[in-house]
Amino acid sequence: MDPLTGVGGCWQAERVKTMNSDLAGKVVLITGASGGLGSAMAGLSQLRERGWCCTTIPGGPRRNSWLASSEAVESLVAGADLRDEAQVRALFSQAGRRFGRVDTLVANAGVWSEKDVPIADMSLAQWQETLAADLTSVFSAAGVPPLARSQQQGNIVVIGSTAGVFGEPGHGDYAAAKSALAYGFTHTLKNEIARLAPHTASYCGGRVNCVCPGWTVSPMSEKHLQEHEMIRRVTATMALPQIARADDIANAVVYLASDRLARHVTGQTLVIAGGMEGRLLWSPEEIDPTIA
Repeated sequence: MDPLTGVGGCWQAERVKTMNSDLAGKVVLITGASGGLGSAMAGLSQLRERGWCCTTIPGGPRRNSWLASSEAVESLVAGADLRDEAQVRALFSQAGRRFGRVDTLVANAGVWSEKDVPIADMSLAQWQETLAADLTSVFSAAGVPPLARSQQQGNIVVIGSTAGVFGEPGHGDYAAAKSALAYGFTHTLKNEIARLAPHTASYCGGRVNCVCPGWTVSPMSEKHLQEHEMIRRVTATMALPQIARADDIANAVVYLASDRLARHVTGQTLVIAGGMEGRLLWSPEEIDPTIA
């Protein structure tokens, strides 16, 4: 008998059947939970049925529809300006009083301007505003000590973007912020959190990972995806030519949030974009083949 697979693969089947994310009773704080990706993660069945969600909604509290109907999850909806360190600390204190701890921070909050503005034409005010919303807000939330220092446990999932991997013409501010999160920030913080929440015989250690979605069906992208030509253009760079659904991103976040499933995964940037290799820079009619 093969010691790894068992007779006829029965051991494998049994293992798959019994494997779970071990999120029961876990407290997950999701920033930006009113948006398309945030609400999908907060409403994901694996979280609703197996854990608790503590959600913060920048710009003021607003109940998500799933909160009103779900009885399987204990929830707290709160508002905070994530650029304000005092408000972020108050938010974590509120979550601590309600749930006793925070096991996972999903740093999802961010903004993306629909208007294309080349870097050469971009104002300093826009640049600073975007970096404050997309980069500084994550620094403020991830830098709050109670997640790891006092608990000696905790993990963080940062939401980046393929814009930070490949760049995005007309959105250099957004691309710069997301690139900083996906690489310098995630790679540095994974080393620091491992000392705040160290590995023990019974605990995998504090972990930090990043998920970079590509084009995803959401309220923010919906109107851009009404045109067939737009869909053809954005999927032309993908091995799997399909727009992602919010649950595709949310399922990856659940995996990384689970100390059981991702116990030895940290400092990684996971791109969820159908095998995207880049972005089309020129349309076929813009290319002169006689000089190409």
